Amino acid sequence: MDRTQVVTENYANPVTCLFHVLFKAGALAFYILFSLFVKSFVIIFVITVFLAALDFWVVKNVSGRILVGMRWWNEIDDEGNSVWKFECLDGEALARMNKKDSWLFWWTLYLTAAAWIILGIFSLIRLEADYLLVVGVCLTLSIANIVGFTKCNKDAKKNIRGYFEGHAQNAITSRLTSTLQSAFGVI
Repeated sequence: MDRTQVVTENYANPVTCLFHVLFKAGALAFYILFSLFVKSFVIIFVITVFLAALDFWVVKNVSGRILVGMRWWNEIDDEGNSVWKFECLDGEALARMNKKDSWLFWWTLYLTAAAWIILGIFSLIRLEADYLLVVGVCLTLSIANIVGFTKCNKDAKKNIRGYFEGHAQNAITSRLTSTLQSAFGVI
């Protein structure tokens, strides 16, 4: 009996993927469970914001680099202007990134923000402004990562396009030069 095995791509960095999802899920689960069963706002605020901040840092500095090959940060220059800085791997290395890792990174980034928005709507409906503060802080951290990595991704695509256009132009130029040299007998 001949079985054809379907080879599926596995996660290249399962530990990083785990922690990428773990801190997001931890902040959301802690907020939901404790707001339902425990009425200590201070504990909910401190631990949820701590977990969301930990998630922000892990995504920005660890899982972003490992799973999608990008990193971003924002600086204030001497004139007081906000300047976005981006780091990404070169075109070849980005093309070799694991598709499952990348998929998990982007989907969890957006789904977490959507979950915080839904929780914010529930806080509004229940007229709990203090819990809306927790959601606002967590949503701000999620959106900051979305904006940073989206801008970094656009910058990376622009750099990749420039990289391949430069190589194509060099190939055409060298091909044209060698053709002209052979046509005129120049060695």
